[in-house]
Amino acid sequence: MQKRIFVITGAPGTGKTTIRDYLTKQFDAKKVITHTTRQPRVNEKNGRDYYFETDETFFNFHYLEHVEYDRHYYGSSKEAIDVAWSESKNATIVLDTAGAITYSKELPKETVVLYLCVSDNQILQDRLIKRGDTIQNRSLRLDSGEAKRDMKLPADLEGIAHVIINDDLVDAKKQIDQLIQSLD
Repeated sequence: MQKRIFVITGAPGTGKTTIRDYLTKQFDAKKVITHTTRQPRVNEKNGRDYYFETDETFFNFHYLEHVEYDRHYYGSSKEAIDVAWSESKNATIVLDTAGAITYSKELPKETVVLYLCVSDNQILQDRLIKRGDTIQNRSLRLDSGEAKRDMKLPADLEGIAHVIINDDLVDAKKQIDQLIQSLD
């Protein structure tokens, strides 16, 4: 039984979480729970949304990738991937393109990179509006260095990533279904 981890990446508004949820529902892909040192938000639960760590406990794990953002650490550990794989042969995680590159190098046989994009950047703006982002927040998200980096497929993912054009969710799901059939 070939274990797989579907790494979903792309710019803000491309539908990464929606596609992750589709993989979870349709293909029993288990979400890899990531670690963070930030405090839980209302309704967030340890072991469901994140593994909430302290600065001391965070580095007790074996990370494939981790970042420091806004004075907090975030990362995905080999231990968390193993938890997901203990429940299903398919796992899924949403990462930026830098994280996707790391996964493709660290777990090349198991990693299936899905690079989500849209044919027109106005679609990104419209989606961020629909989900309630303010004008200022939309600008911050789409103009950040990370978002600009993730707007195009990095050279390190060319020939590795499967490009999914997500202008329309029904069509994006069809693209993913065809891809998964070709992998089996």
